[in-house]
Amino acid sequence: MEPTSILAIYILFWVMAAFIVLPIGIRNHHESGIEMVKGQADGAPVNFRPLRVLLLTTLLATAAFGLFYLNYANGWITLDSIDFFNSRERLR
Repeated sequence: MEPTSILAIYILFWVMAAFIVLPIGIRNHHESGIEMVKGQADGAPVNFRPLRVLLLTTLLATAAFGLFYLNYANGWITLDSIDFFNSRERLR
């Protein structure tokens, strides 16, 4: 696999992991019992910690990409192994 492909796929895993990690542990003002500032959005987070989000996102993306790359290198799961309806055979 080319290094540019590895980087592009890792970035895709990182973005997907960011969307998974972002809502974890976030509380808004209503849940925390803190008074809102005038003009503030109802769902604005009280305890957003961007460094924690970056760390968790990087850890999750690295683990997921590691599994992806090991599968790519070893061929554990292939298209033929998940083709339950023999659709590849019918396309020939």
